[in-house]
Amino acid sequence: MAARERSGCPISLSLELVGDRWTLLIIRDLVFAGKRHFREFLQSDEGISSRTLAERLQTLQDEGIVTRSDDPTHALKAIYRLTEAGIDLLPVLVTLGAWGSKYRNADDKLARIADELAAGGEPALERMKERLRAEHLG
Repeated sequence: MAARERSGCPISLSLELVGDRWTLLIIRDLVFAGKRHFREFLQSDEGISSRTLAERLQTLQDEGIVTRSDDPTHALKAIYRLTEAGIDLLPVLVTLGAWGSKYRNADDKLARIADELAAGGEPALERMKERLRAEHLG
């Protein structure tokens, strides 16, 4: 994304990577929707273009947030998985989701999921992180 970091501020550095609309939505789909293939990400309700998706996935790979590997079941498909750094974004997603469910006109079912995870605190987040590690890191 940013070719040169603008400051050493941790918030600024983080936003340079995940501060656009699409990046966190791709991570959301990996975490909560179990999406692993390019075409699955394209089918998200938000309607990301294939070019933007390819660019964001490449950036996430370059920054060590996701890995890409060949799909053994299909020669033309790739599988995307979270790294430990990607899994560690879970609290950010949960906090954003809980805020959105409180202050925005969120879907009731999705808001409930965000609220339940946020209410569960660190133990709930750690359980989910363990599940994600098993799914993504093997």
